[in-house]
Amino acid sequence: MFVKSSIILLTREIASMRINQAALLKPDLALEAQRLGERLARLRLARGIKQTDAALRAGLSRNTVYRLEKGDPGLAFGQILRYLDAIAPGTSLLALLAESDPALLTLSSREKTRRARGLSTAELQELDF
Repeated sequence: MFVKSSIILLTREIASMRINQAALLKPDLALEAQRLGERLARLRLARGIKQTDAALRAGLSRNTVYRLEKGDPGLAFGQILRYLDAIAPGTSLLALLAESDPALLTLSSREKTRRARGLSTAELQELDF
């Protein structure tokens, strides 16, 4: 009985000792972590990969991938690299940060070139002086 209660108390102490990494970061570093997560998410979307598929390829849970793409600084660096390799095999972290991946460049050009819709007859008449 004593051993069991000691184990429970020890488990609770360890759980309360967990450190919130985001709370320890300076605001500019937290912003960098968020930008890294956004770039990973953008690369995944540019390559047309679902988040669950990317998680499976990387050997991570979908929750971990979600946290990764949100820029959670409490994740291990190895998880970031595994995820990057799962969504863009052979892509380096430097290439991700430079946003030089061809899929990202294609996505950027698609976002810039959107067709403007023509004005309706009523809108044209409204503008007619």
